[in-house]
Amino acid sequence: MSFPRSSGILLHPTSFPGRFGIGDLGDEAYRFIDFLKDSYQHYWQILPLGPTGFGNSPYMCYSALAGNPLLISLEKLRDRGLLIDDDFANVPEFPLDNVDYQLVESTKIPLLKKACSNFKANQIKEQQQAFEQFCVNKAYWLDDYSLFMALKDSGGGANWNSWDEDIAKRKPKAIEKAKKDLEDQVFYHKFLQFEFYSQWSNLRKYANDCGVKIIGDIPIYVAHDSADVWGNPENFSLDKDTGEASLMAGVPPDYFSATGQLWGNPVYDWKQLEKQKFKWWVQRFEAMLDYVDIIRIDHFRGFEAYWAVPLGEETAINGEWLKAPGDELFETIKKELGTLPVLAEDLGTITPDVEALRDKFEFPGMKVLQFAFGGDASNPYLPFNVQEQNCVIYTGTHDNDTTVGWYEKANDDEKRNLNFYLGNISPDGVHWDLIRLAMGSVANVAIFPLQDILGLGSNARMNIPSQGEGNWEWRYRHEAMNPELSQRMKDFVEFFGRSPVG
Repeated sequence: MSFPRSSGILLHPTSFPGRFGIGDLGDEAYRFIDFLKDSYQHYWQILPLGPTGFGNSPYMCYSALAGNPLLISLEKLRDRGLLIDDDFANVPEFPLDNVDYQLVESTKIPLLKKACSNFKANQIKEQQQAFEQFCVNKAYWLDDYSLFMALKDSGGGANWNSWDEDIAKRKPKAIEKAKKDLEDQVFYHKFLQFEFYSQWSNLRKYANDCGVKIIGDIPIYVAHDSADVWGNPENFSLDKDTGEASLMAGVPPDYFSATGQLWGNPVYDWKQLEKQKFKWWVQRFEAMLDYVDIIRIDHFRGFEAYWAVPLGEETAINGEWLKAPGDELFETIKKELGTLPVLAEDLGTITPDVEALRDKFEFPGMKVLQFAFGGDASNPYLPFNVQEQNCVIYTGTHDNDTTVGWYEKANDDEKRNLNFYLGNISPDGVHWDLIRLAMGSVANVAIFPLQDILGLGSNARMNIPSQGEGNWEWRYRHEAMNPELSQRMKDFVEFFGRSPVG
């Protein structure tokens, strides 16, 4: 699917400013969309929205389809009468530039529980009907997720495969008993999902009404400790006795890592998924379109062939490439759901077979300018080598340093190549130089992390891959967004023909 010549901004909702220590779906989210509209930006790209576990990574969630309760706006709950201003009297002072997840959880979760109690006690008919309808419509994932989280809460957060064997292996009697014993906790987690979905749907509608489409991420793999794996163990390569991943996901050794990357997620049992006509994947894509307008598939190459590492290995060295039925999967999805608005994250070592799969379904790929200035004139990320219009060009992604930080750390060859290409860095800064290069490229879509538009350094980096802690914390301040920035982005859009919103 081809997209119009346009541009947008990459920003995860946790990065919004706000009084509760983490970005949420309240007023600052709407203000950001106003900024996008005023700046003539067509797209808002986000990371996965799911409830995060250890390390707070949106790529390791307790569910592929649920929303993160920490993103729920407490002020929106107050506006609905589920909380009052006095409930916020003891809210602590939070850091302005980063998320202190532990402090956020200890502050927000008691208030979310109070809102749930008020919701249950007040029994407002329209709200109750909407909640009950939501539970029916989303039962295919919500029932497993809410019970999974209730069990996890009652078990001190332990991984599902360490639970009592009957519940870990989903014996029907054990499931029914758990539903009865944990009825209040299950209701609470369903309430959180109802509120998240309601707030997100309102925000998405506002964005769409402003001419802004949302690009969301669908990671190829899900976390082992998730409702997805516990609820559908037959779909994954698991050890039958322990429930551990018998084959783990990752990537092999390469230029960047002598031992590769061992992610630890269980890989799929693709034969089993094929027997089911890929029902789980079809439902996942369909559910994603309830949240976003365009889907970016993370680690797209894994749908052609994937690196599988046996249980017990501590690095990704001793893995092997196994064929994946990507062609059959996407044909099935197209048949069931029609032609989908999909982008393919095709970074890294990409083979002709992966390119063929991407091109067969006309999925735009990605180009990253921070990768462009190492090597020689054959570098595929150099703007003059980007000849395919049906692609998305970035200054950097959430896994890269900010452009300012990248340039500060770049080696002499990269700096020399970039300066030669540009005729020296402009007085406005290297971030605006790369934004200008992307805007002026032939790529149909240009996307920029907000950190690059703000010209921030490495302290604003969102993620350092393979670093377990300290990621996903950056936030911007309210005053950072201003009319001057908006006008500058608008000027770029108009000069480079990236069609204004409206």
